Amino acid sequence: MGFLIKLAGKELKEIVFYLKIAVENIIEGKIIAFPTDSVYGIGGDPQNLEVINRIYNIKFRDRSKGLLLLLSDYEEATKIAEFNETARKLANQYWPGQLTLILKRKEQCLIPPEVSAFQNTIGIRVPENEIIQTILTLLKSEGHFGGIIGTSANYSGELPSISGEEVAKKILSPIDLIIDSGKSKSKLPTTIVDCTSKMIKFLRIGEITDEEILEFLSK
Repeated sequence: MGFLIKLAGKELKEIVFYLKIAVENIIEGKIIAFPTDSVYGIGGDPQNLEVINRIYNIKFRDRSKGLLLLLSDYEEATKIAEFNETARKLANQYWPGQLTLILKRKEQCLIPPEVSAFQNTIGIRVPENEIIQTILTLLKSEGHFGGIIGTSANYSGELPSISGEEVAKKILSPIDLIIDSGKSKSKLPTTIVDCTSKMIKFLRIGEITDEEILEFLSK
């Protein structure tokens, strides 16, 4: 187990020091675990091949399945993905929040193809959780790409972790830093929508329902 920081019940201004440590860890090529809008995630620098390989190994994840990215804002998203009109509408409505979009990678993408399993698509989201959002914003303010790999903190095929302590108990491989802000508010994963063609495809239904999204797009 890595270094476990317990931040439950503390206000953001009280924990910024620890979040800056998390940013330093990411820049140094370390793996962190963190709360998201739903379950806990693990991640690190998506431009670092060693980090990418470590995350695949930690999760025992099939290399043919890509890893999702968490981004600080829409601006960072446009650096790595192509947005059509539907994707822009969804991002404007649901980001930051619990919607992951599958989009086409930019031809000159600064994210290595290993992240998206050498496919021409990439999965991205701007999270709402103030802890991970602050980490991403700090990364960007430091002059780095404002994004990290953000995959669920569990072995592939098993249930996601809903607290930092659960991450520490469940995953035996070394994670350098675990940020524990208590139990997740929601156990539902994010909704994933493929926007790479004219007709959107729902790959996973989570907190945001397909009915809600279709109703929004029909307006």
